[in-house]
Amino acid sequence: MPIVRPFAGIWYDPARVGPLELLTTPPYDAITPADQERFYRASSHNVVRLILGRREPGDDGSANQYTRASSFLRSWIDEGVLVSTGPPRVYPYELSFRRDGADRVVRGVVAEVALEPWGGSIVPHERTFAPVIRDRLRLLRAVQTNLSMPYLVYRRPSPAVTAFLDGSTGAPPAREVVDEAGTRHRLWAFDEGGAIVGEALRDTELLIADGHHRYAVALEYREEMRAAHGPGPWDAMMMLLVDATAERPPVLPLHRAVAGRAPAPTGERVRDLAEVLASIRDDPPSYGTVARDDGALAYRVSSLDAPPPTVEALHRTVLGRTPLEAIRFVPDAALAASMVADGSASAAYLLPPTTVDRIWEVVAAGRRLPPKSTSFWPKPRTGMLLRPLTSRPRTPASSPP
Repeated sequence: MPIVRPFAGIWYDPARVGPLELLTTPPYDAITPADQERFYRASSHNVVRLILGRREPGDDGSANQYTRASSFLRSWIDEGVLVSTGPPRVYPYELSFRRDGADRVVRGVVAEVALEPWGGSIVPHERTFAPVIRDRLRLLRAVQTNLSMPYLVYRRPSPAVTAFLDGSTGAPPAREVVDEAGTRHRLWAFDEGGAIVGEALRDTELLIADGHHRYAVALEYREEMRAAHGPGPWDAMMMLLVDATAERPPVLPLHRAVAGRAPAPTGERVRDLAEVLASIRDDPPSYGTVARDDGALAYRVSSLDAPPPTVEALHRTVLGRTPLEAIRFVPDAALAASMVADGSASAAYLLPPTTVDRIWEVVAAGRRLPPKSTSFWPKPRTGMLLRPLTSRPRTPASSPP
C-alpha cells in the first residue's frame, strides 16, 4: 500500500532572484535544445542548469554537466537563492489551462511517497530507455535531490482529499507561475493535511502518469544508498498525486516522426492535417500518416485490425521493426508534419488521444505501452519545489511561514 507523508522541501526565494517565470521549466524530457538555450539566457539561476545542463568542451569524469549541477545547487542554497519550505508539509498544486475551447483546472497534492519495487501499489504503464536511466542516475548521484516531481494518478475518489483541496486552494498561493503555454501553476504549503492524504490513499493504487524514468532511477539510487548507508530519505520520492476520476487530466498523444526509408502509401488519402486529426480514433484504432508523394506532402488515415489503444496497435503492427533510435516523439502534430516537409523525417505517424481508463486496462492486463506513448498534460513545472535527500538548509526570514 502507498505510504504518503509530508516533507520539508526547498524552493526559490523570488525576493532574491526574481519571478518564477525566469527560473522554472518544463520537465527535462520536454526541453528542446532551443528551449535549453532560452532558459539559460533567462536567468543565471534557472533550474535548467540543474536538470539539463550544457555539455562543455573538455568535460570529463571529474568536470561535467552533473558536477556543475551539484555545484550550482550547493551555491544556490548557500546564497539563499533556494530556501527551506519550513517543517514537513504537504503541497496542494493547481494547474489552470485552456483545452478544447474550455477553461480547465486539475488539482493534486505534492507529498513524499515511499518507493516500492515494480509490481506493488505503484504501477507503470510505459517501458523505459536504459540510456535515459543511466543519465538521470548520474545526475541524482551528483545532486542528491529530487529536482522534479513525477505525476501519478489514482482512480478511487477521495472526498477527504477533495475537501482538503477545496479548503486549501482558496488561500493565496505560496508560489505561482504562468508557463509558455499559458498554463497557470499554483502551489501552496500546509502543515496540516498530511494525515488526511496519507489515510485517504492508504489502500489505493497509484499509476505513474509521467516520470517512469525518474521513478526507475529513484529505485536504483535507493538500492545503492541502502547498501552503503541503510534506510534514509532515498527510500521515498517527491510526487504529485492526482485523483483521475475527479480531476479528469487530459491524456494527449506523442506522435512519431521516423527517419529512414519512407513507408509505402497505405490508407485513405485526405486533404490536410486538420482532416487527419479529425478522423483518427483510439477505439477502434486508426492513425494518420504524413509522407512525401511526388514532392508534396500526402496525408492519409489508416485503420488497424487490433484492440486499442492505437499507440500500442501501431507499434505492434506497423512500427514493430523500427528501431526506437529512429523515432522522435513529438507532442505537436504540425511539428511532426513539418519535420517531413524539411526532410528531417521520412514519415510522421499521428496518433489520437487516449484515456486514463484505457491505460488502466492495459496495466490490469499486465502489459506496458511502448516508451513515450502518452503525455499527461499539462505537467507540473520543474523548479516549483525540490526535495533534498541530505540535510535541508536554514529558513531565512524571507521564506513564507
